[in-house]
Amino acid sequence: MYTFSNKLRLSAFVLMIVGVLGLGYGFLAAPATVEEAKAMVADAHHGHGDAHGEAAQAHEEHHDASHDEHLLHQLQNKPWAALYVAAFFFMMIPLGVLAFYAIQRVSQAGWSPILFRVMEGITAYLLPGAVLVFVILALSGVHMNHLFIWMDSEVVAHDELIQGKAGYLNVPFFLVRAAVYIAGWVAYRHFSRKFSIAQDTAGDDSNFKKLFKMSAGFLVFFLVSESMMSWDWIMSVDPHWYSTLFGWYVFASMFVSGITVIALTTIYLKSRGYLEEVNNSHIHDLAKFMFGISIFWTYLWFSQFMLIWYSNIPEEVTYFITRIEDYKLPFFGMVVLNFVFPLLVLMNSDYKRLNWFVVMTGIVILAGHYLDIYNMIMPATVGDQWFIGVAEIGGVLFFLGLFIYVVFTALTKAPLVPKRNPYIEESRHFHY
Repeated sequence: MYTFSNKLRLSAFVLMIVGVLGLGYGFLAAPATVEEAKAMVADAHHGHGDAHGEAAQAHEEHHDASHDEHLLHQLQNKPWAALYVAAFFFMMIPLGVLAFYAIQRVSQAGWSPILFRVMEGITAYLLPGAVLVFVILALSGVHMNHLFIWMDSEVVAHDELIQGKAGYLNVPFFLVRAAVYIAGWVAYRHFSRKFSIAQDTAGDDSNFKKLFKMSAGFLVFFLVSESMMSWDWIMSVDPHWYSTLFGWYVFASMFVSGITVIALTTIYLKSRGYLEEVNNSHIHDLAKFMFGISIFWTYLWFSQFMLIWYSNIPEEVTYFITRIEDYKLPFFGMVVLNFVFPLLVLMNSDYKRLNWFVVMTGIVILAGHYLDIYNMIMPATVGDQWFIGVAEIGGVLFFLGLFIYVVFTALTKAPLVPKRNPYIEESRHFHY
């Protein structure tokens, strides 16, 4: 049985406290009036030299009241967007793990049962993580922020395109859909965990068989709900743009992030003397998934980018123009972190068996996919008023601390190795 060390627990609490302070500073530093917003932008431009100052002055001459109001909303959105990006990023990790877990159950894979309790521990964060995302969505619905412009009645009144989507993009239906997604995910996680633990002391394989059928049904629900969730929670921040690949694209990001966290958690537990029967072959398989899904993510990223860029349809290509012009470093840096680095490092089979190599690559992959979510959310919510500052770092630290506390607490609730899984012996002796 795993014991949650006081040192790790203290680290989690420290991260949460520092994160709250950082987020609090972000909200307190946000401007309250148009004048404060204009002053903040003027100070920022002044810091970039005369050329930028002249450009800002020329641009300022063309400002009108509506533009000033838009600028205020962008700067007020910044701490909210930082909170939302971090909340969604850490929520999608256990959701990706849950999908991977269900796939292992349905495929009846022989290599992975020894890692099931690690996966179940990570998915414990899904409930609190999804509830926190839902709270942010609900606060957006009552106009506590301006993350979703289609929730602003004044914007909708002058936008025929958003009006045409009002049957789907309206706050009550939006929140009902979100509740259905979360309820389905959490229900599967609850019952899969229940049947998994019950199987340890059962006299037959009935719980295993129930879990097999439940996992097959869940995967159908997941494929539909995950796609709709990506449309609702991410793509609708920019309701003038859409991509038919977007659901798969978000799935690839959460899937590789989830698998990466399984690998990092497993390596940590093994370094502490637990999971002694986990060997280099298990780590090698996890690293193969990290490598393979990184390539899959790149395929989807390039397919989405290339088709839209090549067709050059104004209402579609503007999505990438905004990111290339205003977010050049995080946009292209994300591709390096999520594709080039894993490709070069994990292509060698021997490196997949080196724990420190897998850990290093995993940290880079997670940083890259945080930037991926950042690039999805920020341009539509804060425009060109972006930088990774105290609020963004605070958001990551708070949710990281909460994630560590919830996951490692869950790992103490049951033996780390399932006892009566029909494939557990095959998993114990998995070598190649």
